[in-house]
Amino acid sequence: MSKNLVVRFAGEGGQGVVGGSEILAAAAASVGYHVLTFSTFPSQIMGGPAWGQARISTEDILSSGDELDVLVALNRYAYDHNLEELSEQGVVVYNSEEFEVDEGGRAIGLPADQMARDSGNPRAANMVVIGAVAQLAGFPLEYLETFVTKRFTRGRPGDDKIIEGNIAALHMGAQEAAKTGLSLETLEDPTPSSEERVLIKGFEAAGLGAIAAGLDSFIGYPISPATTMLNYMEDFLKGDDKFVGQSSSEIESIASLVGGGFSGKKIMTSTAGPGLSLMGEGLGLAWMAEIPLVVVDVQRGGPATGLPTKTEQSDLLMALNPGHGDMSVPVIAPGTIEEAFWGAIEAVNWSERYQGPVILLSEASIAERQQDIVKPDLSAVRVENRIVSDGSTGNERYVGSGVAPFPIPGGPGAYVANASEHDEQGDTTHLPEVHIEQTHRRFEKLKVLDGGDYESERTDASVAIMPWGGSKGPARSAYLDLIADGADVAWYYTMYLNPLPSSLLEELRAKDLVIVPELNYLGQLSQILRAQGVNAQSIRQYTGLPFKVADLKERLTAEIVTHSGKLATA
Repeated sequence: MSKNLVVRFAGEGGQGVVGGSEILAAAAASVGYHVLTFSTFPSQIMGGPAWGQARISTEDILSSGDELDVLVALNRYAYDHNLEELSEQGVVVYNSEEFEVDEGGRAIGLPADQMARDSGNPRAANMVVIGAVAQLAGFPLEYLETFVTKRFTRGRPGDDKIIEGNIAALHMGAQEAAKTGLSLETLEDPTPSSEERVLIKGFEAAGLGAIAAGLDSFIGYPISPATTMLNYMEDFLKGDDKFVGQSSSEIESIASLVGGGFSGKKIMTSTAGPGLSLMGEGLGLAWMAEIPLVVVDVQRGGPATGLPTKTEQSDLLMALNPGHGDMSVPVIAPGTIEEAFWGAIEAVNWSERYQGPVILLSEASIAERQQDIVKPDLSAVRVENRIVSDGSTGNERYVGSGVAPFPIPGGPGAYVANASEHDEQGDTTHLPEVHIEQTHRRFEKLKVLDGGDYESERTDASVAIMPWGGSKGPARSAYLDLIADGADVAWYYTMYLNPLPSSLLEELRAKDLVIVPELNYLGQLSQILRAQGVNAQSIRQYTGLPFKVADLKERLTAEIVTHSGKLATA
């Protein structure tokens, strides 16, 4: 019996490889399995190498899986370029209408398109393949039949025929696989969860979190891989005084956010690295004029057009200071889908609390992946609203050394939102002493954001591992393997990257070495940590793909050995 099943559907864009992995994952989740998907595809609409991967498990899942139990190859390129990741006991299911593989291997050739036509549903080729996968893994077809019936019962004419064709395709694929005698270790039955779970993507979770935090408006411009969040908000940010708009550029988006924040609204946009660059001046205005707003940056490979549909963690330095001059924008970087929900809530709350721009720093691997999570408890959501002026400070909008009451136009108090350096009233000035005073004021406000949660384990160890963002899952798996092997190493993690919780920073400064796994060339978080007095060193990867656990464990071990001369044991 096996606790895990990892299946990759590989082909080219437009062949439904991502859809195949998501269908299998959704069917498994519907009967109580834990699931996690990952996909990678080219930037063109059709063609180019693409694959979607589903991991199904009876245990909580931290990564998409290193080795494949099943490789579904829809063309020769997909077979040649993914075969090396197949486990020794793995099986290839391939499209025999496109190519043949060498005899004697663990492979099943299926004329999937023809079989789909024979089933009565020409679009059911994925179901043929999924039926074969289910047979190999001992995954009951009844689970898939129930899922198909529920999915396609929509009250439309022809639903029954679609359901019948899909179920027939499942059985045809299973029967062909059974004829070969090939099999995998049977997947264990799922264990019913005591908590209600939902299957959701990262961008959906972030969107729901923002809505739960009281978001009023969302304005965005389409850009990969952030467009899906804009589409989601168009469908679900509904109600009186709610607004979703598509702008003509990222510059228009940020200008609209500044206007919305100025008028008292909770407002957000989503973009990627190139869009964040264009928003730099507008974010500087929001920082200078102290206007609340949230930008979701879904990181991709870069710079320039770069790798627009791949994943990376290379926007951190820009997120901290997206504009010119002295500024330090608060950054929250979720590492899981659950954190995408709660991180979006905190991003909106932070913007209201300190009255300024906040960046929710996501990445393609988080935004696009699908996973089952415990249904968030909405009663635990804490919603913050800016302190609104009651007129008692008169026309002194920028008074004091901290957060001042916010005068909403039309309400008490005089509002001047000035992007030039200004005095307490918002009047432009070039006086050195005023610039010093107001610069200190803007940075002092960040202190109200201190105190974010963080994880810590085995804190007596002198060497620590501290990933960020989407590298959390693979790093956590590698860390647990190291601990099982007897390594003496600590674990730290937080999604609150700026400002870092002061107590976390104090602990990190006491370590001999902090190892930071991150998906960029520059080692961006370790640079930031070193600037704050931490002896940090990055393990870097910039392939456009997430870390593999085995590779990361090997590199972590090498760093520990290099530092201590041996793999320290507890």
